[in-house]
Amino acid sequence: MDETDVEQVTLALLDAATDKDAEVQEQVRKSMLTLGKQQPDRVLAMCQDYLLKHPKLVVSHRVVILQTIELIVGSRIEVISYPRIKSIISLASDEMTRSKEVVPDWQQAASNILVAVGNKYINDIMEEILSKFQPGVLPHFFVVKTLANLSDSNVYGMVPFLNAILGTMLPMLSMAKQDNMKWVFSSALCHFSDSILEYLANLDKAPDPTVRKDTFSSEICSAFDILFNNWLQSRESKLRLTVAEAVGSMCHLMASDKLEEQITRLIPAILSLYKKNNEHYIISKSLCQVLDASVNMGSRVLETQLDSLLFALHQQVSAPVEYSNPPTVKNHNEVLRCFSLLANSFPDRLIMFVLQKLENSNERSRMGSLAVLRHLINSTTSTMESKKLLIVASIRQPMADHSNKVKKRVIQVISAMAHHGYLELEGGELLVRFIVQHCALHDTYQRGQKPTDPEEVTNEALRAMCDNALHLLTTTVGRLADVLWPKLLYYLTPPQYSNATTPLCKSLIVLGNKKKENKEPSFNIDFTQEVNLSSPQTLMIRLLVNAAFPFNSRGHGAPSLSLLQILSFNIHPNTEILWEKEIPPLLTTLEESTAESLDKKHWDEKLLKLLSKTLAAVDDDKWVCQLAAEATKYLSTYNNALEEKSFLYRCIGMTLQQCYNKELVKKQLQEILLTARHNDAVEREGVAMGIGLCANSHLEGTLAKLDEFGKSDAFKKSPSIFNLLKERNDVEVEKVKSTLILCYGQVALNAPPEKILTRIDQDILRCISKHFNTKVLGIKVETKDLTMKLSLIQSVGLIARAISECVKKQGYIFSRKQELITVMLDFIKAEPADALRTPLRHLVMSTCANLMPLDPALSENESFDLLKVCVNSVFSLPPETHTPEKTKEDEILDPEQRKALYKDTLAALQELLKSVLARDPTPDGLQSVFKHIESGLSSGQDHERERAVTATAHILAYYLDNLTVKNIVSFHNLGALLGRLAPRCSDPQRAVRTAAIDCIYALLYIQLRYEGFALDYKDEGVDSLLTLKDRLEYPDHSVLYKTCSDLTKVMSKRLPQQQLTTLVFMLFEGLVDSQSNCCRASSVILNTLLKNRGAGLQEMVPEMLEVLHVRLQSITEEQVRVAVGQTVLILASQHLQTVINTLVNQPLPYDSWTSEMWMALGADPIVANQIIEMVMEKLVIMAPYVDKKDPMVRGGSTKVATNQALAMTCGLKELLLNGQSQEPAVSVFPQLFSCLTVRLGASVGVSAPKDNTKHTASVHVAGVAADALRILLARAQLDEVTKRLDEDNAWDAMKEPNTHVTGVTLLARAMAKHAGPRLPAIVECLCPSLNNIYECQRITVTAFFSELLNHHVVTELMLIDVLMNNMMERISDPCCTVRMLAVRGLGNIAVGSPEKVNKYAKELLAAMSSGMEEKDDPGKLITLEAMSGLSKVLLHLDKKNVHLLVVYIFMKIKPFLESENDEIRCASIHLMGNLSKFGSGEPVFKDQIHNVLVSLLLHLVDPNPQVVKACKYAMRVCAPVVGSEQITAMFQNHLHDDKSLHYGEFINDLTKYLIQDFPGMLNFYHISVIQFFKSNWSEVRAGAAMFIGFLLGNLPEEHFSHLNMGTITKGLVMLLQDPDPVVRVKAAEAMGHFH
Repeated sequence: MDETDVEQVTLALLDAATDKDAEVQEQVRKSMLTLGKQQPDRVLAMCQDYLLKHPKLVVSHRVVILQTIELIVGSRIEVISYPRIKSIISLASDEMTRSKEVVPDWQQAASNILVAVGNKYINDIMEEILSKFQPGVLPHFFVVKTLANLSDSNVYGMVPFLNAILGTMLPMLSMAKQDNMKWVFSSALCHFSDSILEYLANLDKAPDPTVRKDTFSSEICSAFDILFNNWLQSRESKLRLTVAEAVGSMCHLMASDKLEEQITRLIPAILSLYKKNNEHYIISKSLCQVLDASVNMGSRVLETQLDSLLFALHQQVSAPVEYSNPPTVKNHNEVLRCFSLLANSFPDRLIMFVLQKLENSNERSRMGSLAVLRHLINSTTSTMESKKLLIVASIRQPMADHSNKVKKRVIQVISAMAHHGYLELEGGELLVRFIVQHCALHDTYQRGQKPTDPEEVTNEALRAMCDNALHLLTTTVGRLADVLWPKLLYYLTPPQYSNATTPLCKSLIVLGNKKKENKEPSFNIDFTQEVNLSSPQTLMIRLLVNAAFPFNSRGHGAPSLSLLQILSFNIHPNTEILWEKEIPPLLTTLEESTAESLDKKHWDEKLLKLLSKTLAAVDDDKWVCQLAAEATKYLSTYNNALEEKSFLYRCIGMTLQQCYNKELVKKQLQEILLTARHNDAVEREGVAMGIGLCANSHLEGTLAKLDEFGKSDAFKKSPSIFNLLKERNDVEVEKVKSTLILCYGQVALNAPPEKILTRIDQDILRCISKHFNTKVLGIKVETKDLTMKLSLIQSVGLIARAISECVKKQGYIFSRKQELITVMLDFIKAEPADALRTPLRHLVMSTCANLMPLDPALSENESFDLLKVCVNSVFSLPPETHTPEKTKEDEILDPEQRKALYKDTLAALQELLKSVLARDPTPDGLQSVFKHIESGLSSGQDHERERAVTATAHILAYYLDNLTVKNIVSFHNLGALLGRLAPRCSDPQRAVRTAAIDCIYALLYIQLRYEGFALDYKDEGVDSLLTLKDRLEYPDHSVLYKTCSDLTKVMSKRLPQQQLTTLVFMLFEGLVDSQSNCCRASSVILNTLLKNRGAGLQEMVPEMLEVLHVRLQSITEEQVRVAVGQTVLILASQHLQTVINTLVNQPLPYDSWTSEMWMALGADPIVANQIIEMVMEKLVIMAPYVDKKDPMVRGGSTKVATNQALAMTCGLKELLLNGQSQEPAVSVFPQLFSCLTVRLGASVGVSAPKDNTKHTASVHVAGVAADALRILLARAQLDEVTKRLDEDNAWDAMKEPNTHVTGVTLLARAMAKHAGPRLPAIVECLCPSLNNIYECQRITVTAFFSELLNHHVVTELMLIDVLMNNMMERISDPCCTVRMLAVRGLGNIAVGSPEKVNKYAKELLAAMSSGMEEKDDPGKLITLEAMSGLSKVLLHLDKKNVHLLVVYIFMKIKPFLESENDEIRCASIHLMGNLSKFGSGEPVFKDQIHNVLVSLLLHLVDPNPQVVKACKYAMRVCAPVVGSEQITAMFQNHLHDDKSLHYGEFINDLTKYLIQDFPGMLNFYHISVIQFFKSNWSEVRAGAAMFIGFLLGNLPEEHFSHLNMGTITKGLVMLLQDPDPVVRVKAAEAMGHFH
């Protein structure tokens, strides 16, 4: 290769080195580096020349070239000639120092070259640099910087020069006036010092082991003086920092005495820098080095600096540390190192300082002090030993800090202290308390909230930290056991520590177990000695109440029970054996439960039983009495946790039961009643349960105490002139009375049965009544207070339970029955309708049900009111799963309570309904009860329906069981009742379905009884209903259908004629039931009924149709609509003509019910057949559309469909939708298929006629025809055809003008593949339309036929000639689209019937040739079809038919290869591939292939993927013609459609083979490639550059004569300025191959 070419290329690259695109720049550098590595001397020379010839080059450009030189030198220093090295050194030195001003990028790049060379040629470098580093002359900035960098990169080479350098440098320091010079000298001194220290540290590896520290001391000291005395005071912060860093590094090299002299000035100077600079890390690092040097040499004056040092360091350590900002972390660590250094020399001073600082309440300051303290405790153990007590005392102040951030640091310090033996000292327990207090923290944030301040320490984080700390103290610091046991017990009882219970118990369990196992005497706790501990009784009660709420306070139940077991001996020795047996099963229960699954009532009973057994085991009345007294005192700690308090009341009641001291019992009861907070429902109930439990052993005493309390001062209102407090006192008094009323109920329930009956009237009811009714001026007034009402009803309920246990009374007569019922109903009316929060409803209804049988009977109105209020009050309740809103008054019930409440309330309502029906067991009596329930049966709410049907089933069963028929009467409401209930048999709710069957069963038996059948008569049909219930368990639709059908047959048999009409009209209502299943059931029952008994309903038909029409418009359920269609068919079977006439004239588009009528008609084959024949006949003769002027488009017109033809197509479509229309449709399939296909062609782009009354424009004319055709295919069971068309979205395509041809092509393809045998008849029916005047119909049929030719089936069916003749005729059609489709069809024969190609060879070639030359071809579509067609045909033509035409066709194609149109480019390349087989062995053809090979290769990166695919194909098939085995193999192996191609590698390999096999053609090739440098596609230009690059890279020396290197170079240089960066990158890359 000519040297000038390399130089031209290198020059071009040097020119392009600052391209605006980063990727291009990168590639230019890579190529320069590649060239440089191959020919380092030459490229380095070029770079030098370039820089010398362009002295005014912009800096950025110079920098790139200098960087390239640095990279070449760095990687090839071993092979670059010494003279070149020398000239590089002088170039770099000159570039670096040419400008006296500092130009950082430029001079740094030059300096880097010197450093790179210096790694090998240190002496030459030093010679050059030192020539510019002359005594008495201030050197260039970068000369000094280079020396500094050299000392870093080549320590062993540089240190020997340093003494001399320092000698020369010292006088220069005083000459430096500019800050940047001072900075660079300081930086150099810093680097020199570090290098010397590294050299001295590794003397064993050093070239001159005699070098010693004092070799440099005097120079360093002199330099130190200038830096320290003059420069450290500079105003420029960057300089100050660098000077400080240098001073720090130099300290270690200074003579000790000199350093000692300076310390008193040096330390204050460094400290003063903190104020002047923001970057503190370097200052702290420097300070640390100074301190290290001073401490190492045992400085005596350091102590004088201590105060100022500590003050400044403390400020630093208190600065916030940001872990996202590493310098702040580094600074913090350096400062802590400084503290460690000082602590070892001045422990007392340091500790005093830190402890004093702890007293400062500033958050940052405290955090800093605590960080130091923790660091010192952990790192300087020996020096801290004597300071422990002092530290323990001093930590108290920060413990009182409110900041969580400070607390976090305190906890870290306490943890460190624990591990170093501080907590056993006096005052250690306060530190433990601090940790426990913070284990008890409550959450900072509610669920889902996020902290805003990222540094914030939340309570949750602090608490987790303390939990962890407590656990670690217990488990890892053995000597703390006696500090923690038993002291931690103290924290279990005060309520403020409740959230810490779980970690506390866990720690105590670990400690207790260890002590117990080791039999340590300290395990036994002397409660009299431990003054701070609660008594064993209080501890036990606390842990027991914790256990009752096991999932509160972070799950404290199980730990509390486990601890109780461990403490058993300490609580009372008698409990040990009992608890060992009783507690483990309780723990197992908890392990297996969750907060949701635990049965709370059952769990409470277990714990109360445990308490009862424990008291029996203790067997010590004094201990038990103390327990009762302490538990009562302990009540107030639970004022904020009322559930727990309520459980504690029950514990007290249980304890009092086992107390023998009656005085104590009275005292505790008085205490309880006085101190209870009566305003709270939970507490009232708790008090009552506790007192009730007590009454079991102390009935007399309890009643006496209640009576006494009822008369006490608690009930006297405090007199006040303005009565200001009247209301508040009222509330209080009502609540206290409520408590007492409840207490009486609980006493009645718990008292011994043998003693209670005599007390009920006299003591209990009298007192309740006295408290419930208040006297005002002697008149009795009932309370409005809900609490008292509830208490009253609850209490009466409890008393009722008590009495029923004791005695059953008969025949009780109650004269004030109505009055009482009214009071009860008022209670219910006052309840909120939308929520069930209290048992008031069910208690009232149970009471009323018990009152109903008593005389006197209620009047009709009274009875109506009673039922209305009760039924509405229950039915209106929301479903049991609904969560009510919480109001101020009420607590929300938990799901279990609510479930029980609902169950009781519904049961009470049923009992009440039966008790009313029992008074009048007749059809009228039944109706009077049923009318209250009836509306609930068809409610949209599941729960309302379920309640209504269940209630109906209960009353009907009751009615049947208690029915006595004296004489035969009419059961006149049977039809209405059946009509309401029958549809419910298929309700979505299982409970509703089974109850509905029960209802019908009962109704039909009631009817049988009324008809006079005996009591024991069994009707087979009616009994069969019960077996239907099993079927309805989990039914699917078919089961429901069958069940309804069977049910109707039974009903139909038993139903009197006069009830039939009522039933039918009730069922019509059922069609629009709120539940779709029931609508379906209604329709099934209706149709079955009409089939069985419709004959008798003739005069009702018009009215029925009217009702059905109205109903249809509100039925949404598909199945019901279909069933209504059947209803219409059942009725219309006698009135067919009228129905049809009505339908044809319905306005378009048909509304859904009209559509369904049409569809229903399809169910009858004869009718369907008549209609189809008529529609086909009409569609042939009617005009499909008319042209109307379009007012929007000037001179334009739109096609508008004719009404009659459109209506018929719509109707036909609906009719075909009926599956039963299959037989008539299939019998005329070819005619109907052709008719609809042609209709579709004539409908595309046609709009619907406008009708002012309706939005007819919404009919999609072509869509209707397409839908009809699609349905027809389904009816003919051509599933594969429809599946194919759906997959290809063919239907959408057929409907729209621009895709219609594609759609029809897909239709023909699917028919040919999957419905071949049907084609002859279809083709015959379609042929006439090819001569139709409507162009659109000709297009449709031509497209259909054209695609058929693509399939061999037409040859098998002997249709080929017909189709070919039709295509030949269409070649001259006036319509361009028809001609294009005809050409396509002729090409398709090659695919469909290749064996026929030669038969039609002449016609085909003629048609295709003329197609390629078509003039009237706006989008070149015909040309494209002709090329594609010819491509296909060529595959099958005999050589003799084509032989002479090959080159002619080739020449025709060639211009299209570079066409702008992607499709044409693609088709021409494809066609070229297909021509190849006719040219094999022809030298002339081989030349043609080589002619276009470059074009094909470069289009492998064409932007269009289809073109790429075509290129791969053409190259694969032409491969054998190329004339090189290797290239042939390569094309065939790598150019697969599905494989991605690594283009670079491919071209690289290809150029190797071209050079090898066609050296003579290289000239032709490279000239062809160069032509593509001007291609329109940037991808192709880039490909051409690559091609040339690889060609050059792989070309042996001897072949270069074949290439015109000048043109190549010129071309690439041009491409290096291409607008597209990708092209520039590839050009630069190609230039890298110029070596």
